Amino acid sequence: MTVDTLITGGTLVTPIRTVSGALAIDGDEIVAVGSRDQLPDARETIDATGQLVLPGIIDPHVHVDDHISADTYEHATRAAALGGVTTIIDFAWQAYDGSESPWDEPSTLREGIERKQQSAEDAVVDYTFHGGILREDDAVLEEIPELIEDGITSFKIFTAYDWGLSNGFMKAVMETLAETGGVGLYHTEDDSICERITEELKAAGRSEPTDYPDSRPDYAEAIAANAAARLAVETESKYYGVHTSCEAAAEVLAAYQSQGLIRAETCTHYTALDESVYSELGDLPRIAPPIRPAAEQEALFSHLRQGTLSVVSTDHVAQTAQIKRESKWWEGPYGANGLQTSLPVFHDEAVNKRGFSYPALVRLMSTNPAQTFGLDSKGSLEPGTDADVIIFDPTESYTILAADNASISDHSLYEGREVSGRVTKTFVRGNLVADNQEIVTESADGKFVERSVPEWE
Repeated sequence: MTVDTLITGGTLVTPIRTVSGALAIDGDEIVAVGSRDQLPDARETIDATGQLVLPGIIDPHVHVDDHISADTYEHATRAAALGGVTTIIDFAWQAYDGSESPWDEPSTLREGIERKQQSAEDAVVDYTFHGGILREDDAVLEEIPELIEDGITSFKIFTAYDWGLSNGFMKAVMETLAETGGVGLYHTEDDSICERITEELKAAGRSEPTDYPDSRPDYAEAIAANAAARLAVETESKYYGVHTSCEAAAEVLAAYQSQGLIRAETCTHYTALDESVYSELGDLPRIAPPIRPAAEQEALFSHLRQGTLSVVSTDHVAQTAQIKRESKWWEGPYGANGLQTSLPVFHDEAVNKRGFSYPALVRLMSTNPAQTFGLDSKGSLEPGTDADVIIFDPTESYTILAADNASISDHSLYEGREVSGRVTKTFVRGNLVADNQEIVTESADGKFVERSVPEWE
């Protein structure tokens, strides 16, 4: 037997351990793992001596080609591949009515998913979608079971903005998710608190970027998280808290986790930055929830160690610096790009600075996202799974520059930061997509991935 590719000489990193060994890829799959002399010959052998061989990063919180993100799938997935991300989960939106709505008329979740599938034709990494529920319409309760049958097994809900849902309608969605086994994703900020404080700050003439964090306090996040998590436990539905930014919200979720229904993420920027970025970068770090005081970083790392937070994502949103700077902080747009830099930045913060293990890194950025969202063939180096593999040099140091962005975004929250750890090769289902920080594929081979209903322990 001759296989397509052998990766030899490196250290394989699993969710449990690191081990010296080789990995064999044939077609789309990993077919064997072992010592070099145990494995077959290959058409191509790649020497990974001195480097780590990891399962591809899975980012379950990404915004591409929609009303909040300017990236096309080509731009975003090229950024992903350069950063070692081999699968993304984007959002497909149900159009809503409202003063801020970009849509001319309401549409169904199904229509939102079909639009995203068309726009994803240029993807170079694999992708799937969360359904985004943006209005209170009982018809969506009938759509959810049908979409789950089609492999869309998770759904996003907001408690804030024009498209936030009431607790009553959120309960109805949760009951449907409980019946079908789907996962609910929850953006939790108490809208009435944030809006009230915003108006008070505006009336006081506080229009500087440094004033923005005060408009969305940690307790507003914790209050909304408490209500939503309590509803999830009462309805026995799976709850995933997105972009957890503070200790107050993490402690709320920890209090409910004994039920086995509550999981949550934080984002790279909350672990790597503090609120001083608003004085340094002005409007560019305008993110909701905001980046918080430095003490919150250590609290988040504590909750990552404890397991309250089990995933690290990016909440990737691409905008130009001009668009960010030409509006006031209360007008938006929100978000920041991060796909290309998330792994090296988090590696530096978690492993190099705080002693996290490499298996922990794999769990937080690959295995846990796969298991949480029903990506059964992803997040592993096990034979029989997709050959989504990255080779990572943990010692290579470099400086992050927005000039290197593959994203349409022309700035970076990490501009000028020196990090140690760099992706040298990215394989998606056995295809070499990125090599030494260059995209080397000529075709858009990214595929839509149907997901299973996940089993949560």
